Amino acid sequence: MTEHTRTDGLPGMDEPQVLERARPRSERMAETKIECNACPVLCQITAGRTGACDRYANQDGVLIRVDPVLLLRRTLDDRGGAKLVQFSGRVVQNGAPDALDVSAAPDWDGDLLLSDEVFVTGVGSSTTYPDYKPAPFIVASKAQGVDMVTVVTEGIFSYCSLKVKIDTDRYLGPEQANVRCKGEVVGHVTTAEYGSQMLSLGGVHHLTGGSKKEGRITVDMMEALGNRKAVELSIDGGAQIVIQAGKAPIVNGVEEQRMRVGCGSATVGIFAKQLFGNVDEVVVDDHITGVLTEHQAGRCLDMRPSGIAMRGRKSTPGRYFQVAHPGTGWGGTSISEPLEVIEGWDADVAWPGLRLLMTSTTGEHAAWFVLDEQLVPQPQPMPAAVQAVVDRIGENCEPSMTTVLFLGGAGGSLRAGATENPVLLTRGIKEALVNVTCGGAPAYVWPGGGITAMVDVMRMPDNSFGTVPTPAIVAPIEFSMRMDHYAALGGHVDQVRSLQDVLSTGAWHNDGAPTRRQWIQNEAVNPWPMGQKPQIG
Repeated sequence: MTEHTRTDGLPGMDEPQVLERARPRSERMAETKIECNACPVLCQITAGRTGACDRYANQDGVLIRVDPVLLLRRTLDDRGGAKLVQFSGRVVQNGAPDALDVSAAPDWDGDLLLSDEVFVTGVGSSTTYPDYKPAPFIVASKAQGVDMVTVVTEGIFSYCSLKVKIDTDRYLGPEQANVRCKGEVVGHVTTAEYGSQMLSLGGVHHLTGGSKKEGRITVDMMEALGNRKAVELSIDGGAQIVIQAGKAPIVNGVEEQRMRVGCGSATVGIFAKQLFGNVDEVVVDDHITGVLTEHQAGRCLDMRPSGIAMRGRKSTPGRYFQVAHPGTGWGGTSISEPLEVIEGWDADVAWPGLRLLMTSTTGEHAAWFVLDEQLVPQPQPMPAAVQAVVDRIGENCEPSMTTVLFLGGAGGSLRAGATENPVLLTRGIKEALVNVTCGGAPAYVWPGGGITAMVDVMRMPDNSFGTVPTPAIVAPIEFSMRMDHYAALGGHVDQVRSLQDVLSTGAWHNDGAPTRRQWIQNEAVNPWPMGQKPQIG
């Protein structure tokens, strides 16, 4: 075994979470090392150093969890609603069980027994590896007067991926094209959705099915995106992009600004009445190109036919497909000159002086033309009334954003941490008896077999994700249910402990040493984890 010592020293290691005393030493292990069994790698860690994952360390012959356990805390405001409090105080020793220094949070009375106002997350909690161990925290609480229990752990996910939604019309690459990070394939382009391009990144085949380098780069990429950091990717036959959860994507060096208001057909329909009387024809260049006078909206307004002849394939009146190739130009096409989508004009229908507006569905590209005597569109300054509608189109476009969803399969080890009969946990979740959260954030559980949970990383605490060099992603997960339901599914009821006990002594396998912990604010977009209806497909 190698030492796996990527960091020197253990800064800030006051009150660490002790996980295991030193295991019986093999003849091949140096006296200064201990073996970590928090994942299958089984690092042999030198005193004063961390393992390969930088999450566990050897402190004076004791295996400790470097990061604190994160706790959510809420109080009630004067109207009885949830008031979310940011705690910046630290846990201190007062000659008794740990107390909280609340100098930074004077509106809290320091009562640690209000279990329906405190939630222990899986961030920093440690794992159930080697599978048969109960979860490190199985916490008793109350929600609306009902006895509850929450099973808390950090899962080691080999079967996991990221689903990335990128709000842009720009062409990122062909469907099924490889997505690369540092030259290695880490995912693929999947089906585009309304106004957004979609990527599927990670997954077990990239983590374990390729080379060691591919697996290492894939897991590093997933950890960075999950922790809301920027990652640069390239798409075969497509664009270079920089994406970061909650931020605008950067496509070929240009930061995106707007997500389209709708397709071309929708845009001419939405704004037809505002354009009526100011224009004689409108062509919105996009994946579905709209022609106003042919569109049902224009016909309902009794607009005069313009005689325009469009390229591409006509779908229904006023709706055209394939007017141009995909690209990063106007409306997500390859064109930079909008008149390229027009084949000509019917001389028996069109007329000199016809006013033509061409605009993208974001309003970022727009041009104004007037037909001359030969029915050739001539560029002209855009009238103020028409510019106001183009501005309105832009106003109705939401900001371009990158959304990162973590999708993980909660397999045997996670379930074994909750119960000796894992299928009962799966059934309890599908029967809406068990609520699944990730770092306190609501998780959607996919229908069908297994526990396939999906969560928005923007709703999770900072730095929720870690890695192990198997390679796999480490992510928090919590299962909350009624106490009687937990007993019925064969849970580890002998490991259920009160919140006071958890805060005083930490994880059950810490040999009585107190656990470092950190209070964080429950995200305003998140419901309180306890007492919520499970999000089951």
